[in-house]
Amino acid sequence: MSSITSAELNYLVFRYLHESGFTHSAFSLGYEAGINKCPIDGNMVPPGALITFVQKGLQFVEMEANLSNSDTDVDDDFSFLQPLDLITKDVHQLRQMIREKKRNLQKEKDKESDKEHELVRARVREKERLERQERQERQEKQERQERQEIQERQERQERQERQEKEKEREKEKEREKDKEREKQHDDQIDTEMTTDQEDVVTVKHDENGVSGVLCMCFVGPEPMDISTSSTFQACEIPSSDVTILEGHTSEVCACAWSPAGSLLASGSGDSTARIWTIADGTCRSSVQNGPSNVLVLKHVKGRTNEKSKDVTTLDWNGDGTLLATGSYDGQARIWSTNGELRSTLSKHKGPIFSLKWNRKGDYLLTGSCDKTAIVWDVKTEEWKQQFEFHAGPTLDVDWRNNVSFATSSTDNMIYVCKIGENRPIKTFSGHQGEVNCVKWDPTGQLLASCSDDITAKIWSIKQEKYLHDLREHAKEIYTIRWSPTGQGTNNPNQPLVLASASFDSTVKLWDVEQGKLLCSLNGHRDPVYSVAFSPNGEYLASGSLDRSMHIWSLKERKIVKTYTGNGGIFEVCWNKEGDKIAACFANNTVCVLDFRM
Repeated sequence: MSSITSAELNYLVFRYLHESGFTHSAFSLGYEAGINKCPIDGNMVPPGALITFVQKGLQFVEMEANLSNSDTDVDDDFSFLQPLDLITKDVHQLRQMIREKKRNLQKEKDKESDKEHELVRARVREKERLERQERQERQEKQERQERQEIQERQERQERQERQEKEKEREKEKEREKDKEREKQHDDQIDTEMTTDQEDVVTVKHDENGVSGVLCMCFVGPEPMDISTSSTFQACEIPSSDVTILEGHTSEVCACAWSPAGSLLASGSGDSTARIWTIADGTCRSSVQNGPSNVLVLKHVKGRTNEKSKDVTTLDWNGDGTLLATGSYDGQARIWSTNGELRSTLSKHKGPIFSLKWNRKGDYLLTGSCDKTAIVWDVKTEEWKQQFEFHAGPTLDVDWRNNVSFATSSTDNMIYVCKIGENRPIKTFSGHQGEVNCVKWDPTGQLLASCSDDITAKIWSIKQEKYLHDLREHAKEIYTIRWSPTGQGTNNPNQPLVLASASFDSTVKLWDVEQGKLLCSLNGHRDPVYSVAFSPNGEYLASGSLDRSMHIWSLKERKIVKTYTGNGGIFEVCWNKEGDKIAACFANNTVCVLDFRM
């Protein structure tokens, strides 16, 4: 390392005094230090050399003070120290000063971050309060309507009973008149009596004939009423075929059957998910809440009902060995079937709204309120790639195959992404409102989407613009599902159908090739939040805020079974055999229903 000599330093001070106008001081120093004998060429020394030299020395000391123990982490901001500090303090003291100032700065940043998080939580709480208030108002309105309907039915029944009594009285009067006429014939001669009796017999036969016709006319409508009533009764799933699963302490938002067996997962606003063991065979009317048949997957230690830990979404992997859950705290968690927490995946900075396994089961895909989607490598428990394309929260994600997928957002856009690519491989723009849901068809060639703009659309991976624009709903469309039929399914001989569920209380079925409405299923009175096709593609289950779940025959296009619970329904799903349906309710319960035709 080179150093400066005393002669060189004396010359720099001499030049500084001379350039600053201190002529006498410069002369004295030059005489005493023998500057005229110094071998330094003055023409090679620039003006202000001493000041420049001192400044560079200070900068070197400051940089040295900013070096960590590893000598690799250099802070780019050198504003922590003052020149006087650099001159009067050693390097150890300077490092202490820098660490203290950094700690204070970090505390300020943490305070600001806490304030931002508190504002977000306050907005979320207010939104939830408004939603609860709205649900309560809808429920009160529905209860008023039900009371009014019951009252009207009672009044109709009373009117019918009065009318039947009037008819009975009239018939009794008619019978009295007949008896009176018969008595009048008793005193007539035998011949006349015989004739009269024949006439009476004829009249009686005629009357019986007329009575028979009247009976057919009267009884005719009766079987219709009874048929309607019996159809309704047969349509209503009996309580003996229902198992009610209790244990959650807040609304149940999501449910999913394991593809491997009789396990049912549910996720709730009480900061837990649960894995229920459902016995094979028919249900026996029961309420299950004991520890023997359920595993509780806690997302927060200690108290539950912590809103930042709401379980918003869940999904089983393909072989049913692992359950993934997404939460309002922005973390995804992976659990084994025995309730063990295998992995906690943290990178999102906002609630997770959607979460899906790929078919192979090596990647997990999450979409978040932080506007991004992340692909996680399940084996290494690390994020593989984060996709930051949307300008608003990511509402839904869906795999096309094992390496590519679609995302939708409140920014009205849909992106098709692929692992390893830094830009979307396809962009679908056309919706004029938030895109609530995206789903690939069984072949991975067509993508369906639905939006708050009251339309559903079908897109082809081969072109930019949508193939079909489906515009028959009257309000926002919340969700869509493809039927498990057609090419690439276990039911290849049945046509592919798309179902859409809307806040207009209807479910609509669409011809995918023509892009036309096949039929509208009108049986609910409030928004429909969930639809699910049976595994054989012959039936469709729908769940609504009107507390009812309907099962529709797609062949007959009518309700064949229905069940009414005690709260709005957020999701319905079939087991793999197609003989049980689960529904999750706003009144903290999950119901499992037997389905037999």
